[in-house]
Amino acid sequence: MITVQSIKEYDKEHATVITIGTFDGVHIGHRKILERLIKAASISKLKSTVITFFPHPRMILQKDADIKLINTIEEKIKILENLGLDYLIIHPFTSDFSRLSATEFVRDLLVNELHAKKIIIGYDHRFGRNRNANISDLITFGNTFDFEVEEISAQEIDDVSVSSTKIRKALEMGDVKTANTYLGYNYMLTGTVKKGKGLGRKLNFPTANLHIEEAYKLIPKIGVYAIQSTINDFTVFGMMNIGFNPTVSGTEKTIEINFFDFDKDLYGQKLQIDIIERIRDEYKFDSVDALKEQLSKDKETSLSILAQL
Repeated sequence: MITVQSIKEYDKEHATVITIGTFDGVHIGHRKILERLIKAASISKLKSTVITFFPHPRMILQKDADIKLINTIEEKIKILENLGLDYLIIHPFTSDFSRLSATEFVRDLLVNELHAKKIIIGYDHRFGRNRNANISDLITFGNTFDFEVEEISAQEIDDVSVSSTKIRKALEMGDVKTANTYLGYNYMLTGTVKKGKGLGRKLNFPTANLHIEEAYKLIPKIGVYAIQSTINDFTVFGMMNIGFNPTVSGTEKTIEINFFDFDKDLYGQKLQIDIIERIRDEYKFDSVDALKEQLSKDKETSLSILAQL
């Protein structure tokens, strides 16, 4: 898969089959649409091309700073790379771009830049300035500019919407198992290991403190989770606490991972943490010794869960 950061950067030599969307989560519902795209491109000997946008349109049009997304843009690229697409176009969504008329968007970008021969799109898709054009308009454009439009049905679109909603709600409730079922992969957190206060090491449970730069990334409910990661090409298991460390009077929300049978310097490294299952809520224990005892139990529980992978 070739990833480009703008429609203008696309290699104009190849005609395309296109689908357009945010594809947050790239979950099992999205993948049905993407499989259709890839199959249509293969049959027609065209290039399968996904157009997505960053920042998310709501961040620009609604100034929605509180929006929480299932994937960072980096995670989305990583997931899409494994599906067999030819091109991923991450087009910058700006105020100027949002003011393009439907004609300008279709003629100047989809036809002239991407040589679209087929567009696979949802029945409810709207585009152009003020989102005033719909799929009927796109079909009319197709007749004018010689491309086919394949409509994704209401049922399929509803399935995609339901999946996205259920994933977000499940993660907010800490129900990672349900989220993972809809995603078709383990929910991930990607961040850089930063220096913490060293409290975990004093408890004989050293932790890597994960800093996630993207404020829009959805963080699951506070609590303790069984996790796995790949570090230097090795699978490493562990447990993760999302919370405030109330037993030691913590005031700042942190993401701390204790890796089992692994104690190497990870400061500055970028890690992807795959979340398997939530174990429990975060509690304030009566003493540090009580916390240590619970952490030992959490490790046993995590190992039991992870042994089933």
